[in-house]
Amino acid sequence: IRIQAEILAEVSEKWGWVKVLSNTANGNLGGKEKIMLETYVQMHYFDKILQRANVRLLHMSRGQYELCRDKMQDADSKTGNSKTGLDLEVKDYYSGNLRSVKTLSGGESFMASLALALGLADEVQSCAGGIQLDTMFVDEGFGSLDDSSLQQAIATLQGLSEGHRLVGIISHVHDLQEMIDKKILVRKKRGLQGTGSEIELAVD
Repeated sequence: IRIQAEILAEVSEKWGWVKVLSNTANGNLGGKEKIMLETYVQMHYFDKILQRANVRLLHMSRGQYELCRDKMQDADSKTGNSKTGLDLEVKDYYSGNLRSVKTLSGGESFMASLALALGLADEVQSCAGGIQLDTMFVDEGFGSLDDSSLQQAIATLQGLSEGHRLVGIISHVHDLQEMIDKKILVRKKRGLQGTGSEIELAVD
């Protein structure tokens, strides 16, 4: 009986440790923030991506906008929602207020999305050890920008293209075409044999 009691005590102790680890990993630890381990790791890397993205966004928005994680969502995690922590807010330095990214205009949303994409690329290159992202394609979104924002976005992309990185832009915006010196123009073509497309390589 004594041996069985010792075995039971040892198993109970191991189970206790495993239970604590399980509760910690799954965000079920009593008295602590209810955040799953997977979400916690994502939050860590997301913060690093945001830090890099904001360097671009502050430049493109002329110092007006900065992205940040929704801290209220972190607070909600204490009440039992274990999958929060990855929602975004935008800091508006002109008004001094925090607001939802959903309140951004189409052009502002495009700049925020572009900044996040560039921030992710920067972080991947920083963490991946030897991986170099040499090519990037941006598909549309430029039509939602005003003239000033368009100039800022292009300046950012041109800065990326310096050195050995290739940046491709897919767009129908005429003003943007005038700013690019190397273009592949695709035009609709209709002839006797039906409709199609013709391609022209233009180098200024």
